[in-house]
Amino acid sequence: MKKIFSKWIESYFSNEEVMLLLVLLVASFGVIIYLGQALAPVFTSIILAFLMQGIIVWLKEKNVPHLVSVVSVFLVFVGVLLSVILFILPLAWKQSVNLFNELPRMVTEAQHVLLLLPQQYPEIFSEHQITQIIDIATTELSKAGQWVVTFSLNSITGLIALLIYLVLVPILVFFFLKDGGGLARWWVSFLPEKKEMLTNVWHEMDDQIANYVRGKVIEIIIVGGVTYVVFVFLGINYAALLAIMVGLSVLIPYIGAALVTLPVALIGFVQWGWTNEFWYLMVAYGIIQALDGNVLVPLLFSEAVNLHPVSIIVAVLVFGTVWGFWGVFFAIPLATLIKAILNAWPKSHALGSGATE
Repeated sequence: MKKIFSKWIESYFSNEEVMLLLVLLVASFGVIIYLGQALAPVFTSIILAFLMQGIIVWLKEKNVPHLVSVVSVFLVFVGVLLSVILFILPLAWKQSVNLFNELPRMVTEAQHVLLLLPQQYPEIFSEHQITQIIDIATTELSKAGQWVVTFSLNSITGLIALLIYLVLVPILVFFFLKDGGGLARWWVSFLPEKKEMLTNVWHEMDDQIANYVRGKVIEIIIVGGVTYVVFVFLGINYAALLAIMVGLSVLIPYIGAALVTLPVALIGFVQWGWTNEFWYLMVAYGIIQALDGNVLVPLLFSEAVNLHPVSIIVAVLVFGTVWGFWGVFFAIPLATLIKAILNAWPKSHALGSGATE
């Protein structure tokens, strides 16, 4: 057994590039886990600069000077950021406050509907089951209320952190756009000259990560924007808040759409009851989800990520637990990275030859 284990170690970990890759991966995850919060503005800036790099490359191909391309893209970024801060966020916050104030009435109406279920469907629901559901929902809403109070008490700390982001992130984004190539070459200069395995992994991941990240951002904007227009047309309350939730739900494959269906249906039911308007809402929401999954996603993600759904769900759970929002956002690229590393990992037939000797 010891001999087999030794051969296995020698087969897969004797290559110096493998050890280098392992050191880089361990160091990267260590930085994310232990310094992720402190370096969050840096990570955010790198991601935003990466999203805009494709536009700069396109402008340079049109013979636009590098600095002019960087300044033009950066000004558009600042304009979009100011629009979000001045218009979208205040509207979403106002609707969130109104929704929280209306929650007691919504809970009361939901309780009345739930208490009718044992009378209408006694073979399926019992009064004890419905009472348990109501108790659990009341407890969770109480926890949510406590969180809102705590959040308001810590608003000064959150405001300071927001100001830091608003100042640091645009500055960092500008310099990453302007000097990103030089910084990347500087980091690569510390690596050994022999880095064939790292080069193979990078080439396999570069296009896929760029395609996924940019496509996911575009998907969020399109799905959220279309949802907002449709919800405003239908006249549902909290249209902006629900549209933001629906847009962000595309970050979590398979799970996000199912989770966000509950608040959409609940708010629609409280507003209209079992009327035609409620069913129009649900049909429209279902059409949006169907078009997103069957039309928009294939168009945006030209290079499909060949991962099993179970692998995707596990990646979302693991990386989301480790790295929060960004872990969920990058779950699929990180899972694809792991797959690329396994594909590029040097294979040895030492074990097989040892078994046949």
